[in-house]
Amino acid sequence: MTPTAVIPDELSARRLLSRGQAVTGTLVIALLAGALALHVFTGWGPGPVWYGQAAVALVTAVYVAVIAFKLAMVLGAWGSPVLRFEPSDIDTIPREMLPVYTVLVPLHREAEVLPFLLERLSQMDYPPEKLQILLLIEEDDDATRGALATIDLLPQFEVVIIPHSNPKTKPKACNVGLEKARGEFCVIYDAEDRPDPDQLRKSVLAFRLLADRVVCVQAELQYWNPWTNWLTRCFAAEYATNFSLSLRGLDRHRLAIPLGGTSNHFRTDALRALGGWDAYNVTEDADLGIRIARRGWDVRMMVSVTEEEANSHLGNWVRQRSRWIKGYIQTWLVHTRHPVKLWRELGTRRWIAFHLTLGFSTFTTLVNPFFWLMTLVYVFTGTQYIEALFPAVVLYLGVLTMILGNFLMMYCLMTGCMERGLHRAVRAMLTVPLYWGLMSVAAYKAFFQLLRPSRRHYWELTEHGLVDHASAHEEETASRPAKAPLPALTD
Repeated sequence: MTPTAVIPDELSARRLLSRGQAVTGTLVIALLAGALALHVFTGWGPGPVWYGQAAVALVTAVYVAVIAFKLAMVLGAWGSPVLRFEPSDIDTIPREMLPVYTVLVPLHREAEVLPFLLERLSQMDYPPEKLQILLLIEEDDDATRGALATIDLLPQFEVVIIPHSNPKTKPKACNVGLEKARGEFCVIYDAEDRPDPDQLRKSVLAFRLLADRVVCVQAELQYWNPWTNWLTRCFAAEYATNFSLSLRGLDRHRLAIPLGGTSNHFRTDALRALGGWDAYNVTEDADLGIRIARRGWDVRMMVSVTEEEANSHLGNWVRQRSRWIKGYIQTWLVHTRHPVKLWRELGTRRWIAFHLTLGFSTFTTLVNPFFWLMTLVYVFTGTQYIEALFPAVVLYLGVLTMILGNFLMMYCLMTGCMERGLHRAVRAMLTVPLYWGLMSVAAYKAFFQLLRPSRRHYWELTEHGLVDHASAHEEETASRPAKAPLPALTD
């Protein structure tokens, strides 16, 4: 079966570059090469040193802009009108008045965590007769299908087999599920998710109170195993800063919100009008958030938590992170195919925020190793090899950015830890530059995969079930501070 949810070709990541992007890139490279050749053979025009200085100055300016933007979003979280509901609010809509709700659960090689998943979803505080839970399973996933065959499913569960075809991605599976969705609203949960039991009811209440132009409500994600090792501490701090601070800042200023991969709740008819997800984009959630903004619609953040399993194995983490970064690059390239049109649809503020959120942030992750290398060259050899690249103004700004910028980013992560009550993880943020180094490794893996057509849309599967649920819960409970966590931000 081929899903009818289709997005325009110009908004699909099926092609890496549009013809215009390819031509423009080729012309820029040719002009630079020609100018350098002209200088070498005739002495006319600026030489390599000038171009090196210009590149360093430009990259330094990008660093300053990205750091300032991230800090502004974190600070802006304190004034965000985030959606918040008390337990007494849940009963505002009687159970008999609740609409049909569809839950999409894409699964691939998840036999290990399947029993936990079914148990959690069966405990959702929503009338079972109005709940449609679609288990989306790949046709060739014998392990998950075999595990499912041994389980007696409750009536609200339906198994949907995803036909074997390329690309084999999560968004393609979700598009197949969207075709079968009967709910007025729908949500995606991943195999390892632990959503708050009342999250669906909070989502319905949010949509009933919000204007029709709000077509998505994003719940907050956090990890239930932050204390497994150093890697999970850093990962949990990153998620806490992103979902509890940065995205709230974007919400406050009504900027485009790159959605998380799970717990994003949609008006089903609006999602179909958008064409569903891009089956060729390996970070389909971020792409969909931008397409929502381009349509003139809104996404809002909601105080309701879904817990996930943080990657505790380095190789597994790199595979997941490289897929995310690959998708960010895909999304940025797709939406910059027609820059003027993008600017007109988003408006100036959202247009700038889009580049700072996806394009420039990813760019800094790729160029970080070069600046770290130049710093090492300076430490061991002095300025003789790099002095020519750093005019005084650029040098002072670069040093200030490196010292103050790194401190501010550490401070943001520490603030995220405090907001989520991850007090023990605050000290680990002093070593977070090592974590950023791992992100650059993942970024280059993503970059080289994009250059290979056979790996461009390859979905690197994240392995779940690496941490025992029971032991992680016991450790989390034992590690909770005597003092209650800081209250969630509010306006």
